[in-house]
Amino acid sequence: MQPILIAGKWRAAEAAGTFQAANPQTGTPLPEQFPTSTWPDVDAALNAAASAFQQLKRLPTAKIAAFLRDYAERIETNSEKLCAAANAETGYPLKPRLAEVELPRTTNQLRAAAAAAEEGSWTRPTIDTKLNIRARFEPLGPVAVFGPNNFPFAFGSISGGDFAAALAAGCPVIAKANTSHPRTTQFFAELAQQAADASGLPAGTVQLIYRTSHVNGERLVADPRLGAIAYTGSRHAGLKLKTAADAVGKPIYLELSSVNPVVILPGALQERGEKLVDEFVTSALMGTGQFCTNPGLTLLLAGAATEKFLEAVAKRYTDAASGPLLSAGVADSLARGVEVLTQAGAKIVAGGKPPEAAGFRHANTLLRATAAQFIARPLELQTECFGNASLVVVAESVAELIGVLEKLEGNLTGCVYSDTAGSDDPTYDQIVPPLRERVGRLLNDKMPTGVAVSPAMNHGGPFPATGHPGFTAVGIPTAMPRFAMWACYDAVRESRLPDALKNKNPTGKLWRSIDGSWTTGDCG
Repeated sequence: MQPILIAGKWRAAEAAGTFQAANPQTGTPLPEQFPTSTWPDVDAALNAAASAFQQLKRLPTAKIAAFLRDYAERIETNSEKLCAAANAETGYPLKPRLAEVELPRTTNQLRAAAAAAEEGSWTRPTIDTKLNIRARFEPLGPVAVFGPNNFPFAFGSISGGDFAAALAAGCPVIAKANTSHPRTTQFFAELAQQAADASGLPAGTVQLIYRTSHVNGERLVADPRLGAIAYTGSRHAGLKLKTAADAVGKPIYLELSSVNPVVILPGALQERGEKLVDEFVTSALMGTGQFCTNPGLTLLLAGAATEKFLEAVAKRYTDAASGPLLSAGVADSLARGVEVLTQAGAKIVAGGKPPEAAGFRHANTLLRATAAQFIARPLELQTECFGNASLVVVAESVAELIGVLEKLEGNLTGCVYSDTAGSDDPTYDQIVPPLRERVGRLLNDKMPTGVAVSPAMNHGGPFPATGHPGFTAVGIPTAMPRFAMWACYDAVRESRLPDALKNKNPTGKLWRSIDGSWTTGDCG
């Protein structure tokens, strides 16, 4: 049985049982056994993280930055080992997906987090010299990160964006591995601990547990030693954790469910219909549809161009081989989602059943419903089908299309395709207001699957896309304040203030307010 990482040491778990990951391509269990930890393991991790937090607060941010950069270098040095493990556990191709896309994204965001930690402006130091009130963001405490199944590197619990943001903010991380890729996560944890040791970070800064019972997971997120929680995964499990965290007032940042509506207007179909077929199919089937920004719901206006588009998409879905799904659970959930859609009135245009092939798979599935059906049964017809299944809703009028948009839940993204000559502009102006208030990121003329690591990016949105619409899980430094508190100093003596809040600021150019007027620069 594989060890867990607690307080800087790899040790045997106090386990209630074991589990194995499986190769999605074949469905065959992989050889390594991983423990399901009991509460004593979680309790030990919490104690170590609480101790590490007190020590981290006294260390210069340069040490955290050094750790993040060293960790990025170790990941690159061990890229072949990491990619091989992830390939076996997820079925994702070594190239380009793992080695050329996800791994560089992971190291880039770690380095961006290091730069943000060192530079410090993310803390937004603010001074009102007239009233002698000062404030800035300060780290909140240990953070539990629950990683998803679909991004073993870039969203991984001990390697991804939540991990990088929490560490850069000065918070230790207790990583809960996703059970779809525990070996990959273990390898990352080994490199993270090596980097932590080399950088002189306290024991317990990075820790790893693979699995707990649901009861102990809920107990973890409610524990007073924890500062915050970051979770990416299923809506059902996430809401269980949110209930436990909310009961004790614990900040929990959730990414839960999104169908990411894409509206394709008639002028765009007339202008470049074949190109849009290719863009849509490429995006919808990329990674077997296992992206949180997968275009799961497409909205069109009735007409000959729409019928031509749907016929071409259906043929592409039928002709394309179905890729592996991440686990048996994902395959079962996808099949149930398709069943919910059909029972609500959607018709299967292509696919619909698991293919006769090894591993965890489902046929590329395209479904169709009318706008009237959607408006009548909006909850069922916006069920997220995580995987290679897509629903197209056809409206008879712009008013009916707006009626569909007004029934949408919150989503991560929303996209509108329109023609370049301007014939779709009047319709665009009508449909964007209801769409804009229901999505975190509004796109024009591009599919939503790409999520750039940029300070301007919003990977968030209204519930149930996330648990809080005011924050993003992607983008440094904008993802960092999730793990901080706004700490105010009222009439505190100059000698007792953090350096960044002193009138004579030795740390450089940061945000300032002088005598009630906003400015930037050194206040000395």
